[in-house]
Amino acid sequence: MVLLSQTGSSCCIRTELFRYKSGQTVVFSRANNIEASKLKENSIGFSSVSYSSSRKTQILHIDNAGVGQKRGHSVIVAASPPTEDAVIATEPLTKEDLVAYLASGCKSKEKWRIGTEHEKFGFELKTLRPIKYEQIAELLNVISERFDWEKVMEGDKIIGLKQGKQSISLEPGGQFELSGAPLATLHQTCAEVNSHLYQVKAITEEMGIGFLGIGFQPKWGVKDIPIMPKGRYDIMRNYMPKVGTLGLDMMFRTCTVQVNLDFSSEADMIRKFRAGLALQPIATALFANSPFTEGKPNGFLSMRSQIWTDTDNNRTGMLPFVFDDSFGFEQYVDYALDVPMYFVYRNKKYIDCTGMTFRDFLAGKLPCIPGELPTLNDWENHLTTIFPEVRLKRYLEMRGADGGPWRRLCALPAFWVGILYDEVSLQNVLDLTADWTPEERQMLRNKVPITGLKTPFRDGLLKHVAQDVVKLARDGLERRGFKETGFLNEVAEVVRTGVTPAEKLLELYNGKWGQQMDPVFEELLY
Repeated sequence: MVLLSQTGSSCCIRTELFRYKSGQTVVFSRANNIEASKLKENSIGFSSVSYSSSRKTQILHIDNAGVGQKRGHSVIVAASPPTEDAVIATEPLTKEDLVAYLASGCKSKEKWRIGTEHEKFGFELKTLRPIKYEQIAELLNVISERFDWEKVMEGDKIIGLKQGKQSISLEPGGQFELSGAPLATLHQTCAEVNSHLYQVKAITEEMGIGFLGIGFQPKWGVKDIPIMPKGRYDIMRNYMPKVGTLGLDMMFRTCTVQVNLDFSSEADMIRKFRAGLALQPIATALFANSPFTEGKPNGFLSMRSQIWTDTDNNRTGMLPFVFDDSFGFEQYVDYALDVPMYFVYRNKKYIDCTGMTFRDFLAGKLPCIPGELPTLNDWENHLTTIFPEVRLKRYLEMRGADGGPWRRLCALPAFWVGILYDEVSLQNVLDLTADWTPEERQMLRNKVPITGLKTPFRDGLLKHVAQDVVKLARDGLERRGFKETGFLNEVAEVVRTGVTPAEKLLELYNGKWGQQMDPVFEELLY
């Protein structure tokens, strides 16, 4: 049972064990994960959180539709998009339930964790061409068998793997993503990345394929990229050209690294959200690593970041309303309710609901499934289709960085943990950015993909602000006491010189590589 108490603008959650009819014990955790082996034949109930103590508690039941089944030696789990559709609400959801869902992420500082996600491009070593789904399926099957991961299926197609709280999934163009477990220290999260890359490399070397750590596909056009067999991507692929010119590039040709971080209260969420948005252009500059398109320089240091500016402005951007005095969980819910939907997941199928709103869904007025009402799983799925520079779920996602080589996969969480998980550094950042105007924040968002740390800002360059911020991050890591400051070495060098990773690649292109782009596949091979 999840209980919510509220004091002023802050809220907190505690997770409690409860027993159901078989006497087994289940924990409702942040990730909504319930161990498949504990589900067996039973239903599980948990109370939703609610701000209104007078309102009748809503009970949700989760059946065993997502339960793993043994086949041979591997476990198969049903596709989760990211949450199973078998949730039946006993009474209609209200906006208060949606607010309370976000608030249920609040946790005390000792329970804060670090969740790192990264994507990478697979390619054939001989031809440099993107790997096909069949090759990815083989890779997933071998990882499953050799390293004991559970297979995630959509229909009869393997589309991912799970092991504990880690998962491997496929982006629309076959970008291979590790979503790491929530871990306590940067040493643990970096060890997780290293273990994953070791497992992948051990198998891909046998297959004649490799993986590239870069933010944008440097050589191949959208038409050259294979399409992954996932239903939600079909809907997105058809919708994207209607709402922006670069949506298909985002889907098929970009890779990112991001970190997911916790908050203790609504007030803490607001502070971290604002700091994250204000500093996101600095993170974009520090990790800029996508200067090539179809074999040539593209005029940007972060083409990946630029692509988000014309993907779908209804669901992207710098969210200026986060800086309003009235901002909180409820205001984010109001925003999300009006972001056009992509789909609803029912009976193992994606139903196209593009252009419709969750606000209509809440009222039972969704034309794609008339009269049907949403569940909290529908809400969770909808929140994953919103793509601002910082995204709120039951934790905060820092989304501004290009994919890159393995050391940078550890440096990105180090940068944000040092700032957001240390009270002194967080307050210093909020003080530093307090008088930045919405226009200045947007200007940085627009210019950084082109000029990086050399972007003019007030009476200097963004590089000078970045130097102060990286020092705050280092100080914050120092105070955490886990000897984590070494993970910042990659960005310390960038900020010292003012030369972004993308500019180093361009130097190589114009020098040692003789204006040939193919060597990037060797330079940034994992």
